[in-house]
This record gives sequence, C-alpha cells and structure tokens, in this order.
Amino acid sequence: MPTPFLLLPLATLALAAWVTWLAIHYAIRRRLVDLPGERRSHQVTTPRGGGIGIVASQVFACSVLAFLYPAYAFALLVFAVGLLLVAGIGWWDDHRPLPALPRLGVHLLASLMLGGVVLGATGDPLKAAFCAFLAVSLINIWNFMDGINGLAASQAALVGIGVAVLLPWPLGIAGAVLAAGCLGFLPFNFPRARIFMGDVGSGALGYLVAGLLALGMCTTVLAPPLWLVLPSVFLVDAGFTLLARILKGERWMQPHTQHLYQRFVKRGRSHAIVTVMYASLTLSGVAFTVFFSSLPLGWGWAGGLGWGAALAAAWGFLRIGLFNKDDD
Repeated sequence: MPTPFLLLPLATLALAAWVTWLAIHYAIRRRLVDLPGERRSHQVTTPRGGGIGIVASQVFACSVLAFLYPAYAFALLVFAVGLLLVAGIGWWDDHRPLPALPRLGVHLLASLMLGGVVLGATGDPLKAAFCAFLAVSLINIWNFMDGINGLAASQAALVGIGVAVLLPWPLGIAGAVLAAGCLGFLPFNFPRARIFMGDVGSGALGYLVAGLLALGMCTTVLAPPLWLVLPSVFLVDAGFTLLARILKGERWMQPHTQHLYQRFVKRGRSHAIVTVMYASLTLSGVAFTVFFSSLPLGWGWAGGLGWGAALAAAWGFLRIGLFNKDDD
C-alpha cells in the first residue's frame, strides 16, 4: 500500500484530536455549553462544538487528496465547499440558534452541490437527484441522532470503515480518512463526554456520509440498497420515528425524546451500552454488505431491501416494548 494511504489517515486522526482539544478550551472560555434538561440525555453541563475537529480533519484530507490526484481536484473542491457550508451554518447555530429555514436552505444548497458533482461524474440526473436528497436527509438525521455520548461519531466511523473495505483503492482512502477523523474525536466524547459534537459536527457528518455513499454509487455496480445498509441503523430509527410523529399529528420539528436510543437511556441503559448496541448492529450491517457485494447484482438488491425490512420490523417491535402512554 502506498505511503500516503498510511500517513494520511494518521495525520487526519491527529489533526481531529488536536482541534477537538482546542475546541474544549474555546467552548469553556466562550461559555458555549449544553445544559441538562427534560429533552436532553445528559446530566451535567458540557461544552459543545467539538465536531469542528472532525470538520478540520476532513477539509485537510480533501486538500491533500486534491494535490495527490489532480483529476479529482475540482470534485473534491466542490465537496469541501459544501462541507464548509454545512459545518459553518452549524457553527453559527451552536453560537446563536437559528430558525429552521435558513439552516435548511444551506443544507439544500450543499446537497445540490453534491448532486452536481454526481451529475458531472455520471451524467445520470436520477442518480444525482437521489444523492442530493440523500445528503439533505442524512445531514438532518445525523443531527437528530446526535444525542448520547459517542453515538453519531461511532456510526460515521463504521460507515467509513465499510466504504474503505468496499471501494477499490485509492478510492477507499475516502472512507479511511472519515473513520480516522471520527476516531480522533471519540476519546473526548466517549465513554465520558468532555465535549459534545454540536451542530457543526453532526450536520457535517451526515454530509460526509452522504458523500461516501455517493462515491460508492458512482464508482461501483453494487445495488444502491446495499450501500444504504451502512447507515441503515440511523435511517430506520430517525425515519420511522419521524413518520410516527407525523402520523400522530405531533409538531415533528420540535425537540423530543422518542428515538429508540433515547428511550433506551430513559429506561436506565447507559450511554456506553446503547452506543455499543448500535455499533454492533452497524458492524453486522458492514459484514452483511461486504458478503452480498461479492454476489450478483440481483442478490445485492434483495439483500439490501431484506436488511431494511428486517431492521424496520425490529424497530417496530422495540418501539412497542419501550413506549407506553405514561412515557409520552
């Protein structure tokens, strides 16, 4: 394996850790903190905004890869600008909360930029539209699911590992650097949180995951549902929780504690146990995807759709057990 493929993830990890450490001191000095509350899963006041370390590491990695591979420089530049837009509006929101509409507008713009990259690479408008929709969805899903220690970063790291295994090199380096950036942040957030990711990190992770999935869909012949197995734990918990709230006529954009991971915590499970549970399921999904990737395309479609259906059924079963009228 060429030396850059070994050194770049290590440099990415180190940069993420260093910037996260700086972010802790910045947040304390600026009183940028999350307070405990009824809609929160933590019990102590904690600094936020540590996700800036992951963002810095990924922008750095994009710059290095653009230098090493000039043919991909423009696509990497557009993607990095989209990442900075998502992270920037999140950073602003961490400091001074914004209405939903401006944030969604920026998310849509960044997602359309990713769709434009896909269109330029494939000439397929349907694939480009799907990737743009996936990006705006995952930006918000990662934000919704970033509620307990280590959950959002560990899930993104596992998606990165899956992509690194599934894609041929040098393309697989993209998954490796995302995993490395998340691993640089995780010691500050798991099992005990010295800092939270904040919107600057959660939205950016959703965009980064979308970028990896778009890369896989553009450069391989694997069935799209198989790629969606990688973030399926978040897709199912966030998506079906949102659908349930809409069907009940609730104000679905308001903060709540109805995701399964939040209910597990309310029932007495520790953040560490729940994060490990979700990580174990996603790791199983990675192994499942790797296995089905070696089978004919039709098996990939069947496997991806079957995994999604099984996960949705499990979500419904657990929801019945974890919810009751007194909890609501």
